[in-house]
Amino acid sequence: MAAEPQSISRAEVEHLARLSRLALTDDELDQYAAQLDSILAHVAQVSEVAADDVPPTAHPAQLANVLRADAVVPGLTTDEALSGAPAVEQDRFAVPQILGEEQ
Repeated sequence: MAAEPQSISRAEVEHLARLSRLALTDDELDQYAAQLDSILAHVAQVSEVAADDVPPTAHPAQLANVLRADAVVPGLTTDEALSGAPAVEQDRFAVPQILGEEQ
């Protein structure tokens, strides 16, 4: 059974604009009412195609988890991480200052 396409009136668009605190001109109200009517007509058309025996899907192809297993592995020690650094201060990477003292 096909659903009757809903339509939106200019008054409803004006009400929504007022709720949204949008200042719309008369021409904009007419334009948006026509655009929203078109959108509702397209939604109704797409709704007619949907069948009850077709399950909803997020993706057309079945996807398996393609990520690696989340396994805990030991990380680097501080000395190992800093071993290749050109400069170290207080067990941290030393980097040049990029902002002046006055900032």
